[in-house]
Amino acid sequence: MEGGQPVFRGVVAVDGPSGSGKSTVSRRLAERLSARYLDTGAMYRALTWAVLRAGVDPHDADAVLKVLADTRLDVTTEPHAPAIAVNGVPADGPIRGPEVTGAVSAVAAVPGVRAALVAQQQRVIGGRDRERGIVVEGRDIGAVVTPDAEVKVYLTASGEERARRRSAESAADLTHTAADLARRDRLDSTRAASPLQQAPGAVVLDTTALGIDQVVDRLHELLAESSR
Repeated sequence: MEGGQPVFRGVVAVDGPSGSGKSTVSRRLAERLSARYLDTGAMYRALTWAVLRAGVDPHDADAVLKVLADTRLDVTTEPHAPAIAVNGVPADGPIRGPEVTGAVSAVAAVPGVRAALVAQQQRVIGGRDRERGIVVEGRDIGAVVTPDAEVKVYLTASGEERARRRSAESAADLTHTAADLARRDRLDSTRAASPLQQAPGAVVLDTTALGIDQVVDRLHELLAESSR
């Protein structure tokens, strides 16, 4: 027991498209549970950054896999300070830039990339700190990475609201942001390897009209229901 609350030792899988709120929600839920947090999207972004730094075409699968073979990704799982490094170089800022955002779907679609990073994600989830639970967010968590998660959630929101959130974060043009989100949705949901999808048994939660705290409260309720 911590603070009068049972220690959470399971897995919460949070899936959803860009702008659905999953990153902020997942971090806050992990903090509330005193659990670990894993942003799987950051891993694909970090590899994409490595691909671009190497001057490799993100659509050249063979070349991308060669970069993967020479790349070490180190991730931390503390929700108050998540971080990722590429071959020892901190990459948290660069991986959020527009160049990486525009290329990450192509890199993430390479089957060998997904196989390697899913395996690493599963090692992190079941690693030495597994006595603490973990909240994992991405696009294929409940369906592929951890299908036995205690709670699976698929967050969504209207296209307009998702674009508004993303443009507010980056000060980007709203129309351009909406078009980019639609492009990423199409690529992520139609790729052959681990497409964006609602996992079997996942609870769908539309966050369009909900604040972050309301969404976190709902996920906390789902956890309580699952433990009964």
